[in-house]
Amino acid sequence: MQTAIQCSAPATTGNAYAGTCPTRLVLDRIADKWAVLILGLLGDGPVRFNRLRRQIEGISQKMLSQTLKSLERDGLVSRKAIATVPVTVEYAITPLGATLSETVDALRIWAETHMGQVLVSQQQYDAGADRAA
Repeated sequence: MQTAIQCSAPATTGNAYAGTCPTRLVLDRIADKWAVLILGLLGDGPVRFNRLRRQIEGISQKMLSQTLKSLERDGLVSRKAIATVPVTVEYAITPLGATLSETVDALRIWAETHMGQVLVSQQQYDAGADRAA
């Protein structure tokens, strides 16, 4: 059984089950689908902004920019501006981000591997809900 603890100091290990624990903010970040996909791509090495945008279908430029800024703020991604015309921006995973990258990429792999089963389950559930209504 998890004992709820207060965790307001950054050095505290934390307890994500405690409502005031800041680890929930980190969990929000890494549970975001865009963050998972970005960290997965950056795990292979530095990537330019426009390449990320092309590789992640469905992400808007604004959402990519916001997610990268959040990941940078959290210390998971670094940003490097290269003096070209126009300026080229490259993102890389930080050592802290590398400790997380493999874990979140496992979520992507799980989703890709089990999506068929999830879709079947959703269809079966929806069919049952139609009969019950």
